[in-house]
Amino acid sequence: MSQLPLDRFLPGVSPMAYGCMGLGGEWDASPVEAHHVTQAHRALDAALEAGINFFDHADIYALGKAESAFGRVLKERPSLRESIFLQTKCGIRFEDAQGPKRFDFSAEWIRASVEGSLKRLGVEMLDVLQLHRPDPLMVPDEIAEVFTALKAEGKVRHFGVSNMQRHQLEFLQASLDAPLVANQLELGLHRLDFLDEGVLANQPEGTASNFTPGSLEYCRRHGVQLQAWGCLSQGRFTGRALDDQPAVITATATLVGELAEQYGVSREAIVLAWLRRHPANIQPVIGSTDPARIAASGEALGISLSREDWYRLYVCARGGELP
Repeated sequence: MSQLPLDRFLPGVSPMAYGCMGLGGEWDASPVEAHHVTQAHRALDAALEAGINFFDHADIYALGKAESAFGRVLKERPSLRESIFLQTKCGIRFEDAQGPKRFDFSAEWIRASVEGSLKRLGVEMLDVLQLHRPDPLMVPDEIAEVFTALKAEGKVRHFGVSNMQRHQLEFLQASLDAPLVANQLELGLHRLDFLDEGVLANQPEGTASNFTPGSLEYCRRHGVQLQAWGCLSQGRFTGRALDDQPAVITATATLVGELAEQYGVSREAIVLAWLRRHPANIQPVIGSTDPARIAASGEALGISLSREDWYRLYVCARGGELP
């Protein structure tokens, strides 16, 4: 595989990321306890052993406890900070006394979120800050001002977005001096719209695609790192019970198993290698807290699917031949 677009900004970044959403325990007001920190230690060690040095957070994960648990790990092992990259996200606000669940890209909220993440993680700087979900009320010039200030203060090195399409990226980027370095989207064998949008151009079937035309090409052309959340498809193709799943899922899981045996790797590796085979150099973000599954995912870094096997998986997962 060629170099990740993100490597231009973070030299040495791993082609896979570890998503920390599962750390910190329940999504409630209970405190971070010792077993949560132990879990974080084990997940981090498994990720590093698998060749992963990029860790993805969000201020809302476990209501801040994911960052806090990870911060406890870094406090106990401070030398780790020099060998890893940290990304977090902000902009989602849950229902509270002030209002319903909402998105907030105001300068005040972005700054408060960054300060909170830095405190919970126990670090002075974030390598990447992403805006989590598009805010219909965003004012790009306001965002640009707070981004510039946070960078000047040494609190954030680079900025990105999550769950945005091409036109939103272009609109925001027009006000920024520095490039947006990443866009995190749900991509995987269970979410094929990012491929179908292009393959089904000028086809009636393509009207059902929920992926904005040109988004993939925009990111590739402008060096925006595509990151894939949900890329292990919640275990649909790697061993989860499939009693309640449609036939296309069962058939794809069977094919994943056959290819895993053929390539001599885990099922997780095949699912992730399928994403990595795309020339956009997609960076999968895996979220399992199971060290064995993290290790199994790491096997994807050592294989490259053939074009024919890539298409076998795509056609099987979409449930029908290409037009």
